[in-house]
Amino acid sequence: MATFDDILEQIGQFDLFQKQLFFIMCFISAVFSPIYVGIVFLGLVPEFRCANPGAEDLRSKCGWSLEEQLNYTVPGLYDSTDQLYMSQCFQYDVDWNRTSLSCLNPLINISDSGESREPIISCRDGWVYNTTGVSIVTEFNLVCADSWKLDLFQSCVNLGFFLGSLFIGYIADRFGRKPCLLISLLITAVFGVLVAFAPTYPWVVFFRFVQGLVSKGSWLSGYILVAEFVGSDHRRTVGIVYQVAFTVGLLVLSGVAYGVTNWRWLQLIVTLPNFVFLTYYWCVPESPRWLISQNRKAEAKVIIQSIAKKNKKPIPETLEGLTADEDYGEKQVPSFLDLVRTPQIRKHTFILMYTWFACAVLYQGLIMHMGSTGDNIYLDFFISAMVEFPAAFIIIVTVDRIGRRYPWAVGCLVAGFACIITAFIPDGLNWLRVTLSCVSRMGITLSYEMVCLVNAELYPTYIRNLGIMVCSSMCDLGGIITPFIVYRLADIWKDLPLIVFAVLGILSGILVLLLPETKGKMLPETIEEVEHLHK
Repeated sequence: MATFDDILEQIGQFDLFQKQLFFIMCFISAVFSPIYVGIVFLGLVPEFRCANPGAEDLRSKCGWSLEEQLNYTVPGLYDSTDQLYMSQCFQYDVDWNRTSLSCLNPLINISDSGESREPIISCRDGWVYNTTGVSIVTEFNLVCADSWKLDLFQSCVNLGFFLGSLFIGYIADRFGRKPCLLISLLITAVFGVLVAFAPTYPWVVFFRFVQGLVSKGSWLSGYILVAEFVGSDHRRTVGIVYQVAFTVGLLVLSGVAYGVTNWRWLQLIVTLPNFVFLTYYWCVPESPRWLISQNRKAEAKVIIQSIAKKNKKPIPETLEGLTADEDYGEKQVPSFLDLVRTPQIRKHTFILMYTWFACAVLYQGLIMHMGSTGDNIYLDFFISAMVEFPAAFIIIVTVDRIGRRYPWAVGCLVAGFACIITAFIPDGLNWLRVTLSCVSRMGITLSYEMVCLVNAELYPTYIRNLGIMVCSSMCDLGGIITPFIVYRLADIWKDLPLIVFAVLGILSGILVLLLPETKGKMLPETIEEVEHLHK
């Protein structure tokens, strides 16, 4: 009996139909990037200080410089990071309009040590922001005592990704890739617009959370559809380029954010394309692989015939073999237990879960730890995204010549060892630190793209989407805790996060070597085929 891969060899593994499908699905990957990292621009934190109308009047009258504003900083405090932060969130409890204050000796109540004998209180008149744009921070005043709310905003998105991974994958495997894709796109679009028009901070967080619940499902459903429509000879290329489209989305996002400095308009602009993607209902068919696994071979046959017609190939005679019920037995219903029921799939699940987690922590953590290379956040973001292209090139060059496992393991190990070396480089050698940081970023990006590629190749068709969603949910868990690793451990030692990254990366590289090589192999259709992959 003919399998779908046998049919693809006759109707085209990557001809006109697959190329058109792949091209339009890449737009979904690109538009997902603002949801994943959009907080960088939506939540910009500019320089700020307490608003104090009385002090402002005195400053204007006396002609003081910014450094001499009494409600912002005073001589002796300006070089102290901790006290400067305090001066952003607190002010002196002074009536600046009283007649005893003069321009000649306004600091009479400030001692030589820089400590004030005046009482200090929290900002009571709001804040003044040194920016011309509007971000979530400036609109809802997410600073000082409320600064944690910005972290909550991003954590809710990652929590949505995590919870969505637990049921979106099941829906895709239970009811089909296409319904899951379209429903996810619709909900993502609707709630993305609601975020842009949310009147208060709690509503912003709630709408963003719901958007996170489903948006990752649309990205992964698109990836699965692409992987299941092409032959094994082209699967790795389209998988890598699909992720490169995500990087292109990052580059475009930096340009759009540079021109649109109001977070509501930016949110609206990056959301509206999702409504356009709903037209895919008429041009994207259901996956024949999934239909066959569900014993719906008549529907799969119709789609295969349309693919052959589009590719200008003759309809293969072996197509009739797909109609025999005994080929795949009864309809298979996906279950979470199938991910741990058998020895090899259980091993794959645990290793992939850890690798997804490690990749997320290193990928996001390295961006946070490296910081900006200048004062222009848009340029810094653009440059950091550009580093991902060499990683994709390395995969394309090596993955079919060497295989999946060894480039993947090397990427993890390089990222890990580069992190540990960077931690012990003296501060004076900044060029070396930056270079090694870029090497780490390329290494973990290579690993990130490889885990997406191989994850789809290590599960049978009927639980493939479920397997990817459950394993990749660890990526979202990593995204939730990464800020705590970076900022809390840095309080102990600024390079301690790099040591943690190194341990995670090196261990991931070792575990990857325990997975079977999938180079040149057909996508497995049954659990038995997966169990024999290592042989």
